[in-house]
Amino acid sequence: MQVTDLAQATASVWGLDPKVVATTIVVVCYAILFTEKLNRAVVALLGAAFMIFSGILTQETALKGIDFNTIALLVGMMTIVGISEKSGMFQYVAVWGAKKVHANPRGLLIVLAFVTAIFSAFLDNVTTVLLIVPVTFQITRKLKINPYPYLILEIFASNIGGTSTLIGDPPNILIGSALQLSFMDFVYELAPVVTITMIVLVFGFDLIWHKSLLTTEKSKQAVMKINEKDTITDWTLLGKSLFVLTLVIIGFVSAEHIHIANGTIAIAGAAVLLLLYTFGNRHDERERKVEESFNLVDWTTIFFFSGLFVIVYGLEETGILRMLGQMFIDLTDGSIQKSTMLIIWISAVLSSAIDNIPFVATMIPMIKSMEASMGGREAMMPVWWALSLGACFGGNGTLIGASANVIVAGMAQREGHPIHFMRFLIWSIPVMLISVLIATVYLHIQYFA
Repeated sequence: MQVTDLAQATASVWGLDPKVVATTIVVVCYAILFTEKLNRAVVALLGAAFMIFSGILTQETALKGIDFNTIALLVGMMTIVGISEKSGMFQYVAVWGAKKVHANPRGLLIVLAFVTAIFSAFLDNVTTVLLIVPVTFQITRKLKINPYPYLILEIFASNIGGTSTLIGDPPNILIGSALQLSFMDFVYELAPVVTITMIVLVFGFDLIWHKSLLTTEKSKQAVMKINEKDTITDWTLLGKSLFVLTLVIIGFVSAEHIHIANGTIAIAGAAVLLLLYTFGNRHDERERKVEESFNLVDWTTIFFFSGLFVIVYGLEETGILRMLGQMFIDLTDGSIQKSTMLIIWISAVLSSAIDNIPFVATMIPMIKSMEASMGGREAMMPVWWALSLGACFGGNGTLIGASANVIVAGMAQREGHPIHFMRFLIWSIPVMLISVLIATVYLHIQYFA
């Protein structure tokens, strides 16, 4: 069905311009998502259903709007990470790193920040903080020091570190799948600026907090007595997980050469790990382990993405996003440089206040619609990287800017070290502004100097 036919059908059902109906559905859905009064997956699925009931989309066109490569990549990696973390490998690295700096509080600040950033490049941010924060409390408790600077820095590191790879942050997964970018495209373009930003961030935190990061020799020895090998709960599973993770990363790196989509690689890796994880078990034990592994997938996020794809596709089909794209071109006079600078700051500010996933999902087709008028895909790449950097770095702007922020705040509350919204802003606003400024300078030097 063509857009004109869809528009006529919509008008006959609702008696309104399809652009008005689609825009209303999106605005209402995004407003509800912002209030967090309802489950985000439920909101997205209801919005998708209304796009179909209104006649803007049919079931067939709605399914065309879903990016199944993104869905496969998320499901595959969630399964792999969920099984792998059962071995205790991630906690091992954190404890090992703390001991390598001899439990020095300042060294610990640096180690935990970079461990968080590196893990976030390969795991989702929520999983990373769920693994690192309990270890942080364990170590800081033994050192008898305030965990607050460590927790705050880990929030920032998780959002910044996840920016450096295709799989590190949902906005990158969306952008990479939409543009068919490779794992190494993100590493080449974004890892340098992420590294620079992390160095500046850690140096700044050390400069501010170093005088209060003091402990006794006795407390240090308590940490040094922790046996990192005790964190490994299953050595056999550790070997299997490392084997599969290595194969998957190799697959991501070589994907552009072997012409296999990242989603396929992730799903294949998950299937292989499930096979190795359950091989040799009795039938009932094998089935139980498989069911448990599938339960490790965050199905709320998967259905949220699915519904969101349909909602955004409805906007795209009615021509709203093409219209917005043309308005943006007029605003920037068709300048790639102006567009890049505007996109990175708009993305950062808005991603501080709202979930960056629906924002990026909406921006992708809009920016795509601008490519023909602005020199094509290659010429527009600075704008795409600006969208990634702005959306990911912007997650540090407020306590609700990213899921990892909320998770850490909840864990800190339970441990008796609450992270209050306004106090967090004292740190988050400067960190967000400085990191986006670094990214802006980086993009200017990389593409326009």
